[in-house]
Amino acid sequence: MSRIGKAPITVPSGVEVNINAGVVSVKGPKGALSREIPGEIIVRKEENTVFVERPDDSRQNRALHGLTRTLVANMVTGVTDGFVKELDIVGVGYRAEAQGPNALKLALGFSHPVVVKAPDGVTFEVPQPTRIVIKGINKEVVGQVAANIRSIRKPEPYKGKGVRYLDERVMRKAGKTGKK
Repeated sequence: MSRIGKAPITVPSGVEVNINAGVVSVKGPKGALSREIPGEIIVRKEENTVFVERPDDSRQNRALHGLTRTLVANMVTGVTDGFVKELDIVGVGYRAEAQGPNALKLALGFSHPVVVKAPDGVTFEVPQPTRIVIKGINKEVVGQVAANIRSIRKPEPYKGKGVRYLDERVMRKAGKTGKK
């Protein structure tokens, strides 16, 4: 049995979980999410607990068991607490500027500013010109938006300039040595 898959999901008060026709819907104080359940995985609810089970030990069902449980648990966490990703900008003249909660203007050393628009359910905050906070209820979307912003100017290994995750460590390389 999957250790992750067999762990029950406790549903906090104020969160409503509905399961019908292979679709799990979670509604909470921060919003609502729904997801289609893959394959033959069974999701059932008993009082304030959700269980994810697999019908047999086939390779496909074993692979989907823990994944489905984690996806449903992330939906419950998202509608109660939400998810946050923080990005750090390193470089002379590199900065971010908020244009409302749904747009971001980045100066990353290009000849033009880069404008990033947030998808539905995601908001941007810029507490400092070199810090970006991405918030939302869907963990997948928050992570993908953070990865897209990082991909605009990835941290380079020689000077470390670029956009990185807040806890990311960039491996530095030694530059060329001059002739003696």
